[in-house]
Amino acid sequence: MEYLLGVDIGTSGTKTVLFDTQGNVAASKTIEYPMQQPQNGWAEQNPEDWWQAVCGGIRAVVAQSGAAPGEIVGVGLSGQMHSLVMLDADNQVLRPAILWCDQRTAAECEEIYRRVGKERYIELTANPALTGFTAGKILWVRNHEPEIYAKCRHILLAKDYVRLRLTGVYATEVSDASGMGLLDVPHRCWSDEVLEKLEIDRALLAEVYESPEVTGRITAEAAQLTGLAEGTPVVGGAGDNAAAAVGTGVVEDGQAFATIGTSGVVFAHTSGLSVDPKGRVHTFCCAVPGAWHVMGVTLAAGQSLKWYKDQFCGLDCQQAEQEGVDPYVLLDRAAEQVPIGSNRLLYLPYLMGERTPHLDPDCRGAFVGLSGMHTRYDLLRAVMEGVTFSLRDCAEILREMQVHPTQILACGGGGTSPLWRQMLADVLGCPVATTVSKEGPALGVAILAGVGAGVYGSVEEGCRKLIAVNAAQAPIPENVQAYQAFYEIYRALYPALRDSYHALAQL
Repeated sequence: MEYLLGVDIGTSGTKTVLFDTQGNVAASKTIEYPMQQPQNGWAEQNPEDWWQAVCGGIRAVVAQSGAAPGEIVGVGLSGQMHSLVMLDADNQVLRPAILWCDQRTAAECEEIYRRVGKERYIELTANPALTGFTAGKILWVRNHEPEIYAKCRHILLAKDYVRLRLTGVYATEVSDASGMGLLDVPHRCWSDEVLEKLEIDRALLAEVYESPEVTGRITAEAAQLTGLAEGTPVVGGAGDNAAAAVGTGVVEDGQAFATIGTSGVVFAHTSGLSVDPKGRVHTFCCAVPGAWHVMGVTLAAGQSLKWYKDQFCGLDCQQAEQEGVDPYVLLDRAAEQVPIGSNRLLYLPYLMGERTPHLDPDCRGAFVGLSGMHTRYDLLRAVMEGVTFSLRDCAEILREMQVHPTQILACGGGGTSPLWRQMLADVLGCPVATTVSKEGPALGVAILAGVGAGVYGSVEEGCRKLIAVNAAQAPIPENVQAYQAFYEIYRALYPALRDSYHALAQL
């Protein structure tokens, strides 16, 4: 029996899953760790926590499965993107890792534009300079902690730090590197022009590989700590969204997925490079060699529903506890009784500002059309519809860029809701389905490991063999028409409120 190992180094914990080569789960283990917020808007973690979680997770799945170390033929790594790990000449961590959700680098993003030019920067990296990306964090450390920057000899991302500990190799791969703000995304290599203008030494950065390429092999020391066999190949792997794409089979043109997790994502595969010159969506190299993905992000998708549940649905949560069901199941049933348009009530899901399409940190959530007739369930459905309209905003930009998916796979917590999936189908005008497997990124990087180990001939072949899709929910024509009228009004609200948002932020 042969096995493939997928390790997903997330923000709240690391999930380690051992699969057989048919995609069946042999064993799974998740180990959590803390995040520190030393100041408002900052987010940091200790990379040693990731390493201990990886070692513990691998040992656990090997023990649970009974697999012999030599039967595990490949390892794939996924993880949180954009996080900055700085090492000295002895590979010692110089400071806590600065995470993807850290917002301290607004001034550094402006510095990037001053040094490179905004249009030129987007042309080279295919993305705007965002506070979450790695480039601004590097400049922040140089500007605010020069003594640490002076000692830095290696800059790595989260999963690539773990790779170093497993293999002794400094390596990254194109999908994760795309989110650093330093990669020439069209040409899939570091941008010498960006590095020169930002005065960042290229020697600090790891070698860039394609996602299924073998980047190194398990060392004797790592074998002792994890229970893997020395010499087991470790492939490039992928950033979390690119790994999720492989884990859901979104690896060919016409395929896309929509995630309703804390944030919301519309992610489409494309074999042709397509860049939004306004920087409203991300264009990254994907885990399929020679291809890219285009991704729009709405910041408070599932978070909007969780906020509403926590603040206004205490009675429903009590009832769910009495019935022994998930509160969201009861909320789904309640929202289903409310007509499309929530009795002429609209919700703007900008609790955390917004990324796509507005790139506005000052905008905030709003209910528009509220009247004395509305119940808490009208507001509930309005929240679900507003999040779906925000995903439509993302999809519209992808269509402008000539990326046209023919089916969308629903992922994340919201994807488990039949009501929300039907909303997506009706609002996006596209069939919406789910995959049989829910392992997502861990399965994705296991497939990449299988390609690197020669188990599958290509990423596409591995996905065709392992990914099964449930029956899709098709758009309902009368619903499509009804939602369209409300979406037109929704789309006009942000421009009408923009100046008020900015004035409010200044108070």
